[in-house]
Amino acid sequence: MKTRIFALICFVVFFSCKGQNQSKLPSANDTENEMKDLIKQLQTKQRDGHQSPYNSLSKFESYVLNEKGTERAYTGEFYAHKAQGVYMCKKCAAPLYTSTSKFESHCGWPSFDDEIENAVNRIPDQDGRRTEIVCNNCKGHLGHVFFGEGFTKKNTRHCVNSASLNFVPLENNEEVNRKDSTIDTATFGAGCFWCVEAIFQYLKGVSKVESGYSGGQLKNPTYKEVCSGISGHAEVAQIVFDTSIISYNQLLEIFFHVHDPTTPNRQGADIGTQYRSVIFYHTAKQQEEARKILDKIESSGLWNEKIVTEIEPLINYYPAEDYHQNYYKNNPNQGYCSIVIAPKLRKFKKEYADLLVGPSGK
Repeated sequence: MKTRIFALICFVVFFSCKGQNQSKLPSANDTENEMKDLIKQLQTKQRDGHQSPYNSLSKFESYVLNEKGTERAYTGEFYAHKAQGVYMCKKCAAPLYTSTSKFESHCGWPSFDDEIENAVNRIPDQDGRRTEIVCNNCKGHLGHVFFGEGFTKKNTRHCVNSASLNFVPLENNEEVNRKDSTIDTATFGAGCFWCVEAIFQYLKGVSKVESGYSGGQLKNPTYKEVCSGISGHAEVAQIVFDTSIISYNQLLEIFFHVHDPTTPNRQGADIGTQYRSVIFYHTAKQQEEARKILDKIESSGLWNEKIVTEIEPLINYYPAEDYHQNYYKNNPNQGYCSIVIAPKLRKFKKEYADLLVGPSGK
């Protein structure tokens, strides 16, 4: 008898609690209504002439939106973004897409299978091969639209540059948005990329370091073309990191401490424009932070001479040839590695032991 009574109590308590929990969860209709309300609010602000807080475009954002440029795959802020909310035009703040139309296509750019009604205009490219998509309000370049790929039932993929977008989250999804934005990318030129790559690979929170070329004019330059100076590219290390573990500002501080930022187009015996000191920013926020840290280092007296580090938007980035990747780890006994990189790496590990992966970075 006692067992039956206990079971009955548990049954009543379980379903009572279950009903209480379900009443707290937002339904799909609630989320859809919130999304519609947010879109209306943003459209009203845009029509009434309210300025976007990001309406001051960086050089790179202007290059994409006004000159029909393209950011490199997997480098944009929103390509892996999963928070619920509305994506707006970075140039004029017009609402363009919702998170409900966003999907993962593994192409390296944000993908949407539908736009907010009347938000996007489609214009065939002059060569007739692709269809450009632009903001219907300001005509800013967004990317291209593709059909028949079978990713979703709508069979449509808007391939959009993150540099063309801003994002406004639904209020009850701000925490999700914060979690999705912890992965970031930094791109630094500080001399020979073998050395820069070797240093940043040992830091906590850094998941990938890739040697590459950035800031030049040629497409897909070879190492020989970069070394000759004709391509205009700098040797760089592109660093993927978790901002919840190590910040962009910390990476900048390390950048200014592990190379000489006062020698134009030179690092030690390495001479040429490909060895220039340069920070290639991915966003306007990175540009602002880079300028602040540069001014801080300049005023600290760390370097006796004037810092000549350039701060430029990331343009025409290309990964270096395969044999350049993980060069120091793969060739520790090579002459340049043992004479130039190894001593620099030992000094770095001693000075930044608290930021390294494992004891002394091992």
